[in-house]
Amino acid sequence: MITEEKKQWAMEQLREKNKELGRLPKKDDFDVVTLSRIKAFLGPWPRALEAAGLKEPKIMPSKNKKKKKQQTAFKKETNGND
Repeated sequence: MITEEKKQWAMEQLREKNKELGRLPKKDDFDVVTLSRIKAFLGPWPRALEAAGLKEPKIMPSKNKKKKKQQTAFKKETNGND
């Protein structure tokens, strides 16, 4: 189980690197051990940057909207070919 202390450590690593570089940190900016720990404690890189408050969360369209678009397109195709 990942403790809150470990998550805080990982977020602090990202924030410090951001301040040091003046840009969003990249995976290549960290040594292998630190990078693997950050990802283990915070998840995939984009989620880690979001957790540290360095990046806005990506808003994903709901699956229902996508499905609705597909159904509408299918109806247009089938009704237009009569």
